[in-house]
Amino acid sequence: MTAPVRIADAETVRLLRPGDRVDVIAAGDPAAGGTARVLARGARVVRVPRATTGGADAEVPGSTGRDGSVPDGAVPVGADGALPAGTDGGALIALRVPPATAARLAGASATTRLAVTLW
Repeated sequence: MTAPVRIADAETVRLLRPGDRVDVIAAGDPAAGGTARVLARGARVVRVPRATTGGADAEVPGSTGRDGSVPDGAVPVGADGALPAGTDGGALIALRVPPATAARLAGASATTRLAVTLW
């Protein structure tokens, strides 16, 4: 199953590529007594955001092609890497996980910040 997951640190997401494996960690607020816990282990990255550019940069990995297409596994965002208006920070990725893990990720993402570690 493919699960969309918003990772709190967009800069960390820029390190990811489709096909990478990650652990997803729920980072509880330490001031409120929260602790970090692993929600998913070895999840396969399916889609990640990529800055879209044109012209001379068209062949740079992660950019759009000469025909304006976006490479497989890439989701276009602003040329400066910014998220679309209306988002509350972080970056959205898609992960291939079992259904039970997808449910855990969806539940946790509604109440806590999520982070990833790259294998």
